Formats: sequence, structure tokens, C-alpha cells
Amino acid sequence: MRNIRIFKSIRNKLFISLCIIVLLIISFLIILNNFVLGRFYLYNKKKNLKMAYSIINEFYNNRDSHDDIEAELDRISAKNDFDILIKDEYNQSIYISSKDFFAGLIQMNMMTTRSSLEKNNLLEKNEKYTISEIKDESTNIKYIIFVSNLDNGYKIYIRMPMASIEESVKISNKFLYYIAIFVIVFGGIVLSIVSRRFSEPIEELDDIAKKMANLDFSQKYNISQANDEIDNLGRSINKLSDKLESTIKQLKSTNLELEKDVEEKSQIDEMRKSFISDVSHELKTPIALIQGYSEGLIENVNSDEESRKFYAEVILDEATKMDKLVKQLLELMKLEYGKKNFNNSNFNIIELEKEIIRKSEVMIQKENIKVEMPEKTEIEVYADEFYTDQVITNYITNAIKYCNEINNVKKIKISNEIIGDKVRITIFNTSKGLSEEELVHIWNRFYKIDESRNRDNGGTGIGLSLVKAIMNNYGNEYGAKNVEGGIEFYFDLDTIKS
Repeated sequence: MRNIRIFKSIRNKLFISLCIIVLLIISFLIILNNFVLGRFYLYNKKKNLKMAYSIINEFYNNRDSHDDIEAELDRISAKNDFDILIKDEYNQSIYISSKDFFAGLIQMNMMTTRSSLEKNNLLEKNEKYTISEIKDESTNIKYIIFVSNLDNGYKIYIRMPMASIEESVKISNKFLYYIAIFVIVFGGIVLSIVSRRFSEPIEELDDIAKKMANLDFSQKYNISQANDEIDNLGRSINKLSDKLESTIKQLKSTNLELEKDVEEKSQIDEMRKSFISDVSHELKTPIALIQGYSEGLIENVNSDEESRKFYAEVILDEATKMDKLVKQLLELMKLEYGKKNFNNSNFNIIELEKEIIRKSEVMIQKENIKVEMPEKTEIEVYADEFYTDQVITNYITNAIKYCNEINNVKKIKISNEIIGDKVRITIFNTSKGLSEEELVHIWNRFYKIDESRNRDNGGTGIGLSLVKAIMNNYGNEYGAKNVEGGIEFYFDLDTIKS
């Protein structure tokens, strides 16, 4: 009984829905036929008459040969099933397509004036033409007749037979009735077959769902070859069953993810603590200087204008250094903890090297350093141009600061070597070199090789830490090594998009 009830419910819903839709469509079409089709038919008839009149009027305005005009009139009459009569200013017929048309007009006394047409069923009238519906009593045929004057003074009559639109509407409605009956009967048969096909797999899915509710995942839905929506539902239920069986594994995986989240939060806390500690340590000196010089200004230690200006310049310089330090630290933290997204693109590394050397020209000339650039003019790399600029700038800045005179020459040399799908950028400067301990520690933040250097030339000690963080994010090699006559700093970049 349950199976029969499900089957009937599906079939009845589909059958009734289809019947309602078909009946609504058929009813709409019947109403449309009765009220619109006749008017549309008549509108097109009048439109054809006006168009024919315009064409004929143009013929007489633009042509002198009446033989050519008559050929065109014959063509228009045959093509549109028109009867055409044209009379000159003396009321003489100069063209007639059908003698029956001429006789019919005489019989109905239609040849003299347009006003006589108004006694018939007037369809449209204005100063240029009159369109009426007339009936030939001898043949019992209805016509639409168009009467007007051409621009040259000729009078034109155009007659068009009007088929029985009422009969057409009846035939159309009758045809729609037949279609409605056929669709309902045929649709009922099809829906009975389809609903049976739907009910059986739905019942099977219902049994599987009930077993799943009792935590029995042994039964699986048998996928047919139809590959339809019910089969998709069966696949989904099978997947759901498998998912429920692997709940314990998923819970373990979720626990691991939670542990990772806790670890990440711990790293963020560590980063925050490290940042606060580093900032506090490095800002002690500039804050003390700013405080001391500010107190000097307030207490008017030096009253002359030049001294006050010097105090203000020191305060501004230290504030600028503090701002730069904090920004570099923030950038370093983002890079070290993987929170930075690189804007990678293809660019010419040699052009970037030349641009950095050009910007450093003042410092290079001041230190009387000779710079050697690579011979090649183009090597394309794939990286973030901004951060690559930072790496090379830090290397160049260090090279200028620590460049020593060897054999009476202070020299910086930039070279590029392609190794597989990488390019190694190397920056050499003449120097006495570094100890093994210094080569290890120079990448640590705030590490300075020469602690005796003054604050103007010593830098912040973050530059090489930034290089380390950038290269670690890319997973590329970097480093420094002592070579004959000096020291080389290097790093690798990709030459193609990875």
C-alpha cells in the first residue's frame, strides 16, 4: 500500500501540474487568436497597401517610360495578389491589372469619388488616402480597397482580397484543442512510466537512509547507467556513509589542525614579544638623545640661534632613524613569520643593478671606489622587483661602507652567473675579509661588525636580516664568503616562473 501511495502521489502531482500548464497555455492562445489575430491580419493588409502605393508613386515620379512602369505594376500586382487601376487627370484608364476589378468598381459606383467609399466599412481615412472594406455581392468575396491620388495627379485604386479571418481563427482554435488533448493523453502515459522509474530508486534510498540513522553503513546504493539526478543523490548518500565511517580519523586530523593553530598563535605571541624587545633595546639611545637635546632646548642651554638649530637637527635626525628602524622591524617580522605576499613578475636584473649603482653614485665617488658591471645587457628573472631591489641595495651599501683599499685600489664588482634555472648575483668588494664567526653572525638582526663605528655610518643592523628573511621566503640560497682580495655576498633568483 505504501508503494502504491508513493507512486500515485508522484504521478498525480506531475500529471496535474502538466495539465494545468497545458490548459493555461491553450486558453491564452485561444484568447489571443480571437482578439488579436484578426486585428494583426488587417493591420498587415493595410501596411502592404500603403507600401505598394508608395512604390508606385515613386515609379511615376522618377520614370518617364510608361512601358517600364507597367512592367513594374504587373510585378507588384502578381507578387502581392493586388488588383490595380490607375486613371489619369481626364478620368481615362491608363493601367488596369484585371478587367474584373474595373467592372466591379463600375457596378458598385466606386470610380467617381472617395466619399462614396465611406458608405462602406471605412477602415482608415486621411487627406491622402482612404481604405475601406467592401463586399462583391456577385461573388460574395470581401476586399480591402485603397483609393488615393498620385503626386502627378493620377488616381489610383488598389484592391486586395481579404481571406475570412473568422474561419482562420476557428481552424486555429480547433487545432489548439487537438493539441491540448494529445499532450494531456500522451503526457499522462509518459508520466506514469517516468514516475514508476523515479519511485523505485527513491524507496531504495529511503531504506539506506533509515539504516544510516541506526549507524548501519553496510548498504550502498547501486548506481545505474542513467547517471541522472537520482544517481547523483545515491552517490552523495554513499559518500556520506563513507564519511561517517571515517569520523574518528577526521577528528584526529582536526585535533592536529587545532594544535597547529595553537602553535601559530604562539609564534605570533613570540613575534610580538621579540618585536617589543628589539624596539625597546634599539630605541634607548635615540630616545635618550632626543630627551637630552629637548631638555637643552627647553632650558635654553645655548641661547645662540646656531646651537638651537643644531639641537633641532639632532632631534629630527634621531626621530627619522627611529621611524626607519620601526618600519624595517615591522617588515622583517612579516617576512620572518611568512605573512608577506610577493608581487612576482619578470624583469631585467641587470637594469635593476645599474639603477641601484646610479642612485649610489654620490657615495661611490665620495669613497673613490671603482665599480665593475657585468658585460651582458639583459638577464630576465622572475621575482618581486621591490624586494630584489632591497637585497641588492643592502649588499651595495655594505660593500661601499666596508670597502678597503687593496693594492692601491678600492673596487666593487657585480657579476651574474646562470646556474640551471637560477641566476646567482654576486657583489664583491675589496676587503680584508671576515672571520668565520662574523660570517655566521652578520645575518642576525642588530649585529654590527665594528661596534666602534659612529651612529651615522653604522646603520641599523637590520639590512642583512632582511636579505635573509626575503631569501628564506623564496627558498633560494644566499650567503657571504671570503675570496682573494676581498669578500663576496651572493644570492639566487629564479629565471623562469616556478
